Amino acid sequence: MPIVPVLPVRDIVVFPGVIAPLFVGRPHSLKSVEEASVSDKNLLVVAQSDNSSEDPGPDDLYSVGTMCHVIQMVRLPDGATKILIEGHVRARVNEYVDAGDYLAADAVPMNYEGNFSVRAEPLRRAVLEQFERYVNLHPKLPIEIAHSLAGVEDPFLFADVIASHIQVKLSERQELLELLNPEERMDCLLRLLVRETELLEMEHSIHDKVRREIERNNKEYYLREQLKAIQAELGQPDVTPEHEELMDKIKKAKMPKDVEKKAVAELDRLSKMPSMSAEATVSRTYIEWLSGMPWRKRTQDRLDLGIARSVLDEDHYGLDEVKEYILEFLAVQRLKGKETHRGKVLCFVGPPGVGKTSLGKSIARALNRKFVNFSLGGMRDEAEIRGHRRTYIGSLPGRIIQKINQAGVKNPVMLMDEIDKIGMDFRGDPSSALLEVLDPEQNRDFTDHFLEVSFDLSQVLFITTANVAHTIPRPLLDRMETISIPGYVAEEKLHIAERHLWPKILKENGLTKFNVKMSDKVLGRIISEYTREAGVRGLDRQLSRIARKLAAKIVNDHENGKKRTVSVTISAASVKRYLGAPKLHEARLPRKDSVGAAMGLAWTESGGDVLVIETAVMQGTGKVIFTGNLGDIMQESAQAALGYLRSCASKYSLGSIKWDKTDIHVHVPEGAIPKDGPSAGVTLALSMLSALSERAINSRIAMTGEITLRGTVLPIGGVREKVLAAKRNGITSVILPGENSVDVDELAQWAKDGMTFNFVSNVDEVFNMALGKTGAR
Repeated sequence: MPIVPVLPVRDIVVFPGVIAPLFVGRPHSLKSVEEASVSDKNLLVVAQSDNSSEDPGPDDLYSVGTMCHVIQMVRLPDGATKILIEGHVRARVNEYVDAGDYLAADAVPMNYEGNFSVRAEPLRRAVLEQFERYVNLHPKLPIEIAHSLAGVEDPFLFADVIASHIQVKLSERQELLELLNPEERMDCLLRLLVRETELLEMEHSIHDKVRREIERNNKEYYLREQLKAIQAELGQPDVTPEHEELMDKIKKAKMPKDVEKKAVAELDRLSKMPSMSAEATVSRTYIEWLSGMPWRKRTQDRLDLGIARSVLDEDHYGLDEVKEYILEFLAVQRLKGKETHRGKVLCFVGPPGVGKTSLGKSIARALNRKFVNFSLGGMRDEAEIRGHRRTYIGSLPGRIIQKINQAGVKNPVMLMDEIDKIGMDFRGDPSSALLEVLDPEQNRDFTDHFLEVSFDLSQVLFITTANVAHTIPRPLLDRMETISIPGYVAEEKLHIAERHLWPKILKENGLTKFNVKMSDKVLGRIISEYTREAGVRGLDRQLSRIARKLAAKIVNDHENGKKRTVSVTISAASVKRYLGAPKLHEARLPRKDSVGAAMGLAWTESGGDVLVIETAVMQGTGKVIFTGNLGDIMQESAQAALGYLRSCASKYSLGSIKWDKTDIHVHVPEGAIPKDGPSAGVTLALSMLSALSERAINSRIAMTGEITLRGTVLPIGGVREKVLAAKRNGITSVILPGENSVDVDELAQWAKDGMTFNFVSNVDEVFNMALGKTGAR
């Protein structure tokens, strides 16, 4: 066959038997069309595989096209050319040829010479039926196309005409062109038609749904407007069921008059807005929040002191200061009767796990009040407290108003956790917003940005919790009554485990019917060898672990046919089997008198602890070395202690020491743990004097106290924790500053039993009590 000019086309596949108009603008394409028209040659129309190419070459074209005849060629005023072509036969390109001004090809016609099977006619009818459905659903195809195909018997022409009308991907149309067998072509057509018909049906369903919704909204709008017009003619007020419902809520809420006036005004505004507008949604939400607030609802306080005491004792062991405060609060309420009592703000400060949050729940139960809580930890947005202004869609009141609404009364117990971990950033300072909330003189007129009306918070009992007080902003701390909840000692943990933890854990693990017994000795071993904390969360985890293993053992014994377990006793020997080897060991404290090793008492967030301060003296250049991760304040205390010793060197027989040739090394073991604070001053002075004078220190005495350059011993904090740490470690004699004697008087009797307290005002007294004669290191 002779070489024929090639016309590359984009986004279209021309099929045999189909007449199609084309617009030609590329110079090479125009040359191909002119060559075919002038020489009366066939024109090979081939689709581009890459539509982005403006000057397609052989690599950009498919290898199968359609031989076409140019029926008409018209030049348009804009320079483009419109042609009308008719497809005759498929052709496969053997080779593309560059004919100079245009692209040509050596192409061979593709003719099908096989026979038709019995499937051909049923397949044709199925394709025609599916095509009719497709045309009915397609908005751009006239139904006459399907009717004209009913009389087409030629399977070649039938398949090609349908293929030219369905709107599918270019690659799928090219695949139809390359299928020579009409039956295979109709199979492929049927699959494509079924898929496209389903897609069109889904589109119609979506459009119908949207149209019906729009029509319904328009109908409602027109009917509502007509109703307004009728009511206006009849002189009746414009009231809808929604308006009546909201008005009923406003009346039932028993708001203050100024608030009710604002709510009614907002309701009038809402009635004039389109119901589907965003502003109407904001206005409706605002009215619902106003009408949902407990403006007058409150619970009646239970004023029976005996019941309140039993409830608090039932839930918590110890914590006498907190319990006394609650009983005092109830007593005042009882005496004042119905007179308004100014709200109080409590702040529970203590280490994790001592029961601060659960104590808030117990207080609410004792007072017969509703309890709500939320966490302030990590809060950085002021709007979390004061609320968002209603200019924003989706805005809500702050957490305070939300919790009041949740409680349903105006006098709940509201606990705000982790007030010491509140933050601030560019969105504001939540701690500053809390100043108004927690001030009893101001919070009776608290105004949330969302509500824009004042709400009385004076009857709310606010409780905050913190692990430390020094990170709480000072103005905020000044508004709260701080109650310190110290860590528990072993004896208290034992009582808590017996009364609260172990019974609760047995119930949670389904062991109440098995008479599980655990002695005080076993509990004490778990406390001392497997937990070291101020609270009881770790103890709870260890006891829960024992309960789970015990439950698994009982179930396994039952499944293996063993005798049903009636009673279980957890012995000291079985603790290791349940919990593994002990995780903690006793502190390595000096058990005999030694030189340079003094025992100090320290306060930590997890309770008290005993520190061993060691000092070594050696020849050197007069340096003082500190190791053991000591903080700046502790190093300054050591320098002050050394300064006092050097200033009184003759008094302590240190006159012969050449300070410029002597190095002093102070070390506190457990260097991975940071240590700081001024209360180790007397211990540091004693340790240094012992090392310098080579006099042994009494290993049965521990001490604490800040020292000055004149040797005066100043008072310190954390006496309870420090005394209990000494008692826990078997130390019976403690040296304390004289001004801390009042703190010792407040200790429980069991904490003082067996202990000797030595109160001092000058470091000389410490030396006289703790230093012996010259002794071995």
